[in-house]
Amino acid sequence: MEKKFLTPVEAAEAVMGNGKRVLTQPIASTIVLSLLAGFYIAFGAQLATVVTHDATAHLGSGVARFLGGSVFSVGLMLVIICGAELFTGNTLLAKSALHGEIPWLKLAENWVVVILGNFVASILFAWMMSRSGLLTGDIAEHAVNIAARKCNLPFTEALIRGILCNWLVCLAIFMAVSARDIPGKILACYVPIMAFVTSGFEHSVANMYFIPAGLFVAGGSGLDPIGLNWSAFLLGNLLPVTIGNIIGGCLFVAGAYWFIHLRGQKTSSSS
Repeated sequence: MEKKFLTPVEAAEAVMGNGKRVLTQPIASTIVLSLLAGFYIAFGAQLATVVTHDATAHLGSGVARFLGGSVFSVGLMLVIICGAELFTGNTLLAKSALHGEIPWLKLAENWVVVILGNFVASILFAWMMSRSGLLTGDIAEHAVNIAARKCNLPFTEALIRGILCNWLVCLAIFMAVSARDIPGKILACYVPIMAFVTSGFEHSVANMYFIPAGLFVAGGSGLDPIGLNWSAFLLGNLLPVTIGNIIGGCLFVAGAYWFIHLRGQKTSSSS
């Protein structure tokens, strides 16, 4: 009978093997897949904005964040099941570099291409939403408030929230790799992503949508919250959150599970 899931050792080996795609995947494919991932995460972020815009007043902030996290998880489901290149998830490929399966320089090249693709797609999606007529009234004000809160985070807090976020995101991917069927992959994506959003952690690619959406809407509506500007987005939020995401994914998931399961094994190139 076919196994329903992989063991942690088997999942670690599968993740490591998947990392070797960066050696052979055409750059054009990586670019398109990274654009798709940016759009997919933005779909989830926009859905979370709509669902939570009036939930706090009626249900309380904790329940509102739970609902937002629940619907936001659709973004990672699309990335995992449909296939796309998500920067935060690709930090997990550090496991392949640690094991000597791919050069660190090649991994860094992949990260640069993917994060730029995620960024372009997220900004484009935010601009499209600002022109769609759907970000109006209370929803527009909520989008602006989300962006302003993120831009006003102290550097250290944004960094730590980024670490904790991608720890959970990469665990979600690790679990999704372990699952052998679509329902299992959906559940694997849902629980950790719901947990990170409800907890208030920070995801760099999601913020590539959340903050520009707030900026675009604020520019066209007269809303002008303190601290919301492009400089605060790029340097005050995206920079520390991205660094934190790299630490969370590389150290606490890729590094930890490589150390536990794969350290000391021969690489495929040396076997």
